[in-house]
Parts: sequence; structure tokens; C-alpha cells
Amino acid sequence: SGVAKSAAAAPKQAAPSKLSLVDHVLLPLLLMVTTPTFCHITAWLTAQPEPTLSTLAAAAAAGPAALAADVLASTMPDAKAAVLLTAFSGLALLIYAIPGPVKFGPISDRGARPAYADNAMWHCVLFPLVFVLGAAAGLYPLSVLYDHFGATVGLLNFGGLAFCALLYAKGLSRLGLRPSGPDAGSSGKGLLFDYYWGTELYPQLGGVDVKRFVNCRISMTYWMLAGVSFAAASHSRHGRLDPGLVLCAASQFVYLVKFFYWEIGYMRSIDIITDRAGFYETWGCLVWVPSIYTLHTRSMVQLPSGLSWPAAGAIFAVGLLGVAFNFEADLQRQRFRETGGAALVWGRKPIAIEAEYHVTDPKSGKLARHTSLLLVSGWWGVARHAQYLFELTAAWSWGLLAGVGTHGALPLFYAAFLTVLLVHRAIRDEEKCSLKYGAAYAKYKAMVPYKIVPYVF
Repeated sequence: SGVAKSAAAAPKQAAPSKLSLVDHVLLPLLLMVTTPTFCHITAWLTAQPEPTLSTLAAAAAAGPAALAADVLASTMPDAKAAVLLTAFSGLALLIYAIPGPVKFGPISDRGARPAYADNAMWHCVLFPLVFVLGAAAGLYPLSVLYDHFGATVGLLNFGGLAFCALLYAKGLSRLGLRPSGPDAGSSGKGLLFDYYWGTELYPQLGGVDVKRFVNCRISMTYWMLAGVSFAAASHSRHGRLDPGLVLCAASQFVYLVKFFYWEIGYMRSIDIITDRAGFYETWGCLVWVPSIYTLHTRSMVQLPSGLSWPAAGAIFAVGLLGVAFNFEADLQRQRFRETGGAALVWGRKPIAIEAEYHVTDPKSGKLARHTSLLLVSGWWGVARHAQYLFELTAAWSWGLLAGVGTHGALPLFYAAFLTVLLVHRAIRDEEKCSLKYGAAYAKYKAMVPYKIVPYVF
């Protein structure tokens, strides 16, 4: 037990990559065309009496032009969606202003260290409470998120594309805007890639951290409340509670309470400290998350899951275990970091590796030496990204709760997407850590040989 020191290595810097036609032009262009289109199509599809891939195939075969017209009509922004999103964002901004203990993110490559008021649990409690009380007071039906879903997706999409253009200009000091910190500027890969990837790491607007507000206070909150709203919509249509939908919504609600409890940990994750605020990251959270992360619950509103309470309960129990172990893994690392390695892990003193890294001092322009601790105990001694295994367990349970016997493969799309995303993220994270920590991370990989699934991968 204790801390093992790694041999100090010369600081490594990522070699600038050359412009690639595939990586920096074709792939970003493909994603920026197909993903918004897919969000609109799924919004239309889940409003059909039988939201299945067979329904989509039949509509496409009957006439692609007619299908396109129907999809656009069903997702056209309207005034009610604008009022809904304005009220949603306004409440989030009010809660965002609640003071809290200041917590910090990691120091960036250019020496910036973002600070956050730790008030996420205020948001987690107050936002759902206000949402439910507003419905109880008759201001709107509890099903409001489902009732205006198509128009909401359209407004989020068009607004999100424009917002990413604003962030693009801000990171390049255009339109009278200025970056919020030193981690900004062009990637050197051209306008298209800069818009896709983003031009600023930690943008702020009016003192509001864009990533935290969009990723957590908008997208994750919408996902959290969507299950509740969709369950209400289902009940109003069918006159009974659907076991699959109710338990799926409950499982996701618990998962997202966990997320907000751990929000500061998320602000120290690869999503925040590596990915810039562009189409990939910001549009993805603003539009893709509300559209695709709610796909399985949304598909059950028109067509119930067909599951019995015992069958749905068994799947729910497995998913809840995934959420619990995911929470435990995240909490182990968070407490380990906040206590400098002093917190016990599974009742024992943790094994840690002291890793040295270097960042650029923004004042002097010179490399400054820092140290960090890598946790090798608990779930982090079982697999280097064991938390992803548990997150995927929960995700697949949510898809199965939608009833593949009634809906086919459509509700499994989110879980399949997340599997690809998390495997790719694990690879990216390891590349970043190997570059940053050098020999220390190589030692960690030798001590914990599995990425996600012990003895498999």
C-alpha cells in the first residue's frame, strides 16, 4: 500500500497533426449532416403509433420526399417550444447563481484552472421540484416535454448550430468577442474542423461557464425530467402505468441524481478538460442528448413496452446495480483526489502512483512541474475504466426495458451508441494520460492490464 513514485520523464508535448482529408474534413462534415437529420427523424418516428424501424422503412419506401416533408413539419420550431425552452433555461440560470463551495478543475496545458461553485445538488433538488409543482398548479401538463418534443428538437437543433457559430467566433476573437482564457484559437485544420471541434476550451458568457450550463444544467436536466414527462404522457394515452417505461424513467432518474452529486467530478473528466466547445461537444449535449438519450423512453409513449412488472423489475434491478457500482467507482476516485490519497478505498489504505506532469505557465511561458496521484485500488485496480462497464450495464437495461419484442432494435440504439462512444473515449483518455504522465501511466497499465472488462478487454 501507499504511494509509489514513478521515474521522472521529460515532459512530452503532443506533436501537431497534419491536415487529414478524412479526419478533419470528410468525417466532421458527415457527422454534422447526419446527426441533426437523425435527431429530426427519431423525433418524428417516436410520435408514430408504432415507433419501429419497420415503420421508418415503410415510410421511406412509400416516398422519401413525403417522409422528409412529414419529418420537417413535425419538428418545425414554434412559439410554445420557444416559451418552454426559455422558461427551462431561465430556471436553470436562477439556480446556477446559488453560491456554493468553490471547487477546481485540472490545470490545462496552457495553465488555466477553471473554478466552479459546487451547487449541483441545489439544482438537482429544486429543478425537478419546480417542474412537478408547476404541473400540479395547472401551469402545464406533466407531459409537456413529450407534447412539444418535435418542435423542441427543431428549435434546439437550429439554435444549437447558430450557438456553435457564436462560440467559434468567440474563440477566434471575432464579432467583438474575446476568449475567456488562454486555451483558445484555431486548430490550424481549417474553418470546418474549427467549427466542429471548437475554438475554446473553457468559454464563458456573462460569467456562466458554457460547458457546465449546457452539458449539465440543460441537457442532463432535460434527460432527467423526460422520463417523468413521458411516463405521464403514456398514462394519459393508455390509462395505466407501463412497467417498462416507469422503471426505465426511475432508473435514469436515480442515475442522474448520481450525476449531479458527482458533477464536479464530471467537470474534471475528458469531456470537459480535452474536448473544446464546438459542434462535437456543445451541439452534441444541447441536441443529441435530449434527442437520443431519451429515445427508448420516448418510444414507449405511443407503444407500451409489453413487459410485466416482474420482468421489468428484474431488468430494473440489474440496471440499478450498474448505476450503484458506477457511482461507487466515481466516488472512490473523487474522494481519493480531494483527500490527496488519504481516503480509504474498500476499507483499506489505497495504492497510488505519484505521476509527474508539466504545463505551460501562462505568465512566464515556461513549463511548470506538477504532480498527481493515480489510484490503483478499488474498482480502479480492477479495470482502468471499470466505471464504463457499469454505465453500459445500466444503458443496456434501459433499452431492454422498452421491450424489444414490441419495438424491435430501435430502443437499443442509445446503448449501442454509448458502447462505441465509451470504448472510443477510453482509448482517447489513455492516449492523453500516456502523453501527460509518461512512465507513471505505463506503470499503472502494467498493474491494471484491462481497459473496461476484466479478463476480456
